[in-house]
Amino acid sequence: MEEAGFITLIMDQISGYGTALIAALPRIAAAILLIIVTWLTVIASRWIIRRVANRARMRRNLREVLMMLTSIVIWLIGLLIACTIVFPSITPGRALTTLGLGSVAIGFAFKDIFENFLAGLLILLREPFKIGDYIWTEESGIEGQVEEITIRDTHIRQTDGQLAVVPNAELFQNPVVVRTDAELRRTSIICGVAYGEDVDISRTVIEDAVRSVDTVRNDVRDVQVFAHAFGASSIDFEITWWTGSRPIDIRASRDQVVSAVKRALDDAGIEIPFPYRTLTFKSDSPVPLPPQSGESSPDS
Repeated sequence: MEEAGFITLIMDQISGYGTALIAALPRIAAAILLIIVTWLTVIASRWIIRRVANRARMRRNLREVLMMLTSIVIWLIGLLIACTIVFPSITPGRALTTLGLGSVAIGFAFKDIFENFLAGLLILLREPFKIGDYIWTEESGIEGQVEEITIRDTHIRQTDGQLAVVPNAELFQNPVVVRTDAELRRTSIICGVAYGEDVDISRTVIEDAVRSVDTVRNDVRDVQVFAHAFGASSIDFEITWWTGSRPIDIRASRDQVVSAVKRALDDAGIEIPFPYRTLTFKSDSPVPLPPQSGESSPDS
């Protein structure tokens, strides 16, 4: 008797589930239809955003971010409405509350991922640097050219050819130097002349030599040469000029400037000294004289 009652209870439960499923079929069909409509809406919205972004010449990365955010919002709204259709007991307010609590839990679990995601969005929107810029990161000391900016990280091709993948949160929270933000960048070298040379004449020779270099943009900002310091063996001049902002521009211009300054100083007969060492002896210090010819050494 007990076994028959248990079987009857199970059959009643299955029958109730079947009846509820049949009664819910119209709502399930409506929810599926709504999901299909949501999917079509996402496709249409992405197509519209792509067309508008192309006409506005929007950056590809920013266009992809807008398409992704729009798709997420449309899918959330569509799925939320579909849930309320299938389960009438779930009100929009209750669903939003559950979604909010779930978002908080997910946010704590994936804090770093969301942090980099939001930093990537802000970098793409504010554009402190763009693809092709040469940047230097203070936190990690990485310097190179930006090749790609994604939602999570930024790809930097270093000057030695290695690829560095830097999390966006690091670039957003720490100082970043954009080397190529402007077309021109100032660079400088130190050049010394001997103490016996005339400082003013040496300065004039150096200035003329630097201005004659093709990569020196003295048409924008003039060359500056200052007596910098009293060196160990020379008067040191600080030579400053403006040239292209890329690292290769800086290196090539320095090479040409050093060659031009060396050539000009040599032609003018101005000495670029080697390190000198002057030995000073007190007057009462005994200095042994070398033995004269025919004389024997005291130690012999």
